[in-house]
Amino acid sequence: MNVMKYFVYIIYNLRDKKYYTGITNDLFRRLKEHNKIGSSTITTTNRNSFIIVHTEQCEDRDKARERELFWKSGYGRELRDKFMRNLIS
Repeated sequence: MNVMKYFVYIIYNLRDKKYYTGITNDLFRRLKEHNKIGSSTITTTNRNSFIIVHTEQCEDRDKARERELFWKSGYGRELRDKFMRNLIS
């Protein structure tokens, strides 16, 4: 039986200096979609220049959604920002 894996990802826009968090079952396809001019995702439309800064593999979509909500929470954003500051310095 082939079990589908899901990924939680955080991408960073090099021009806008903003983050976007989402879930997918195909990380590279999804990054390509975000970087396409006229992306179907409203929050990333016309904002190409994304890079992946964090990924997590999850066993199923529900777990991935739970982790996505964590990273979008106040505490999750704090951790993300702290991680990125440490990475850069």
